[in-house]
Amino acid sequence: MMQVGTQSVALRRDGANLALATLFLGMFVWGSGELLVVGLLNRIAGDLRVSIPAAGVLVTAYALGLAVGGPVLTALTIRLDRRAILVGALALLVVCTLVPVLTTSYGLFVAMRAVVGALHGLFVAVGFVLATSLVAPERMGRAISVVVSGLFVSTALGVPLGTRVGQVLGWRGSFTAVAVLGVAALVATLLLIPAAPGSGGGAASQARYAFAPRVLGALLVNVLAFAAVYSALTYVVPFLTDVTDVSDGMVSVFLLAYGVATAVGSLAGGRFADRNAARTLVVGAVGVAASLLALQLVGTVAVLVAPALVAFGLFAMGMVPSMQYRVVSLAGPGGQLASSLPAAAANMGIALGAYAGGLAYGAATASAPVLTGLAIAVIAVLAAWGAAFLKPPVAPAAAEPAAPASATGEAA
Repeated sequence: MMQVGTQSVALRRDGANLALATLFLGMFVWGSGELLVVGLLNRIAGDLRVSIPAAGVLVTAYALGLAVGGPVLTALTIRLDRRAILVGALALLVVCTLVPVLTTSYGLFVAMRAVVGALHGLFVAVGFVLATSLVAPERMGRAISVVVSGLFVSTALGVPLGTRVGQVLGWRGSFTAVAVLGVAALVATLLLIPAAPGSGGGAASQARYAFAPRVLGALLVNVLAFAAVYSALTYVVPFLTDVTDVSDGMVSVFLLAYGVATAVGSLAGGRFADRNAARTLVVGAVGVAASLLALQLVGTVAVLVAPALVAFGLFAMGMVPSMQYRVVSLAGPGGQLASSLPAAAANMGIALGAYAGGLAYGAATASAPVLTGLAIAVIAVLAAWGAAFLKPPVAPAAAEPAAPASATGEAA
């Protein structure tokens, strides 16, 4: 039996695996839609007759919507049935993705990207809570890794394929393809995700746990880790072309290797999260720092840069399941609201890292963002080590647990 709030539903192992696969598909759709703009930025700018920086605002609007709107929507919907939330979010994703396809308004496009970003944050939060309720407690990390890997598989496969579709059919064709995938995920959610009543406690009662100092300490690790990664990753193409002297055609091969490594790392990271999430974050941060140091030392040797990039992707995204696991665990009874915070923290780290890397790149050479990322990674190691001593709260007996009790049939 699976406890959800005060109610329970029977769910066999095969049903749990199908539900997790559905959540994976949903995450794949959201990830593809989020990053598609990056690959089609020039075409969108030309079609809408705006500058490249103006088109880049579409990326910023999405990130801000996710970081700010995601937690807000999670708080507002915390008592609603979780499957209903996922269905509603996917239905709105389809609509908000098609609106820019059918209009030529730049302002409306920006607004829709912000709305979809907020819905993305909501889907991530509810999806993680639902995923962890489908499995035994000792397999929660693996359930998280299955779901989050949908985002990284979209980076490795969905975005390149969507970009190619855009090159052939135009950017509107790519966005239409995302909407079609959204419909498929919506149908699968209706058929394969069980009804799951929302939290018995409201957002106010969960907030004091979700925003407790111990949770904020864990979120700081998220911010620093993503800042370290994206300080270097944002400017990895100039690094490959200017420092490693890789041809334009080979850059995509290096990026594909990194993308595959992130997908593998996110899946494998779930098992380590189940064993010891706090230790995994320390090891992951050390691995990121070591990978960036290797990139700096062997950056001129292409045959050595490739494995360094693979290790970078494995360690960086191998931490993600543990990030989610630790935040929700440390939040205790506020776990459902807290489940929206790692994504917000990650986007804050991405923004800070990209900004810091940009400053370094503008002031020095193409390798400067790697050194900047390395410096931030060292700080992240110290933060992860300190956060490893944080303990979950001892909640009152009447309080609802952070994650619903598991199904008797194991999955993931």
